[in-house]
Amino acid sequence: MTSHGVSSVMAISETVLILAGGAIVLSIIFGIRVAMRTLADGAAPTRQSGGGEAGTPDVAGVIALPPLIFLGFLVAAAVLEAIIPLPFMAGQASARYIGGAVLAMCGFVIIFMAAGRFQAAGTNIPPTLPTTALVVDGIYRRTRNPFYLGTTLIYLGLGVAAGSFWAIGLVVPLLWVINTGVVAREERYLERKFGDAYRSYKGRVRRWV
Repeated sequence: MTSHGVSSVMAISETVLILAGGAIVLSIIFGIRVAMRTLADGAAPTRQSGGGEAGTPDVAGVIALPPLIFLGFLVAAAVLEAIIPLPFMAGQASARYIGGAVLAMCGFVIIFMAAGRFQAAGTNIPPTLPTTALVVDGIYRRTRNPFYLGTTLIYLGLGVAAGSFWAIGLVVPLLWVINTGVVAREERYLERKFGDAYRSYKGRVRRWV
């Protein structure tokens, strides 16, 4: 095998390793968060709200938990890179690592800011639980969906660090799924529940940025 072939194999292996490793780490973080919430719910009752219409479940009815959707696309990108590798910037590892780390760190900061506002308002974070308060301050003055914006930046950060065309290209269908299967359903739910207050907020703050 030529030196060029060896370097190509190493680059491909690195790409898959970063994507798969990132998916594993994020899965662990998500699992720990779920475990902590389960323990907390066992010690105290889940925040409930009676704001839903009669006969209508007081939840947004999203197609799946958003972290699982992002993880699914990340795993798909890793599998596609292993089958049909499309690495880029193979010779610029430092630039990829730095750029990816900056994107991921920005994503984590945005998520932590959003979680802080939800906790301060005393409302549930998972969209599978009732929303008990409309949060419009802090980071929510800039974007209506900081959790999904932050997670998208983390996903892109891993894609850039791995140098994966697949991961970056899959952002388009990923965001389509999030918009149609999660965000749009949440917006309909919040309009039903908070009425004009939410419509006014939606009119002055963008969905993403």
